[in-house]
Amino acid sequence: MAGQGPRIVVCPGSYDPVTNGHLDIIGRAARVFDRVVVGIVGNAPRKAGHLFTPEERKVFIEQALATNGVENVEVRVFRNLLVDFARECGATAIVKGLRAISDFEYEFEMNQLNRKLAEDIESVYILASPDYSFIRSSGVKEIAEFGGDVSDLVPKPVSDALVERLKR
Repeated sequence: MAGQGPRIVVCPGSYDPVTNGHLDIIGRAARVFDRVVVGIVGNAPRKAGHLFTPEERKVFIEQALATNGVENVEVRVFRNLLVDFARECGATAIVKGLRAISDFEYEFEMNQLNRKLAEDIESVYILASPDYSFIRSSGVKEIAEFGGDVSDLVPKPVSDALVERLKR
């Protein structure tokens, strides 16, 4: 690998809201790669009705990364094809976390589509840590909506914002 530039990857997602599981994957990717660009999907067609705006999600992730001392990560909102965004960032790979077989099935299909569009961009998968393998943003929102405590599933600012946003 001598003579090559920095290893840059994109870690995309809706992050609505960011969870401790997301942060674990981002942090682990940051230990392996020189630079990680967290790409927040700004216009996800299959996920209508986001609770937080892309800009709010960006701030939550930046706060959490600063608190955890992760420095080689940049957070950006994107509204184009993932492979185009990856190229804009100078990334040669896309990093995704996998929790369960259902994640693999979806990510396998997305990988095939992305490879069709951009053979030069690899997909890299990081298996969820056991402590976070059950955490899903939609589940966190549902728990919070019914008044459950999500403080150990998401960063404190996110937990506070969920309580405020979902007050009945």
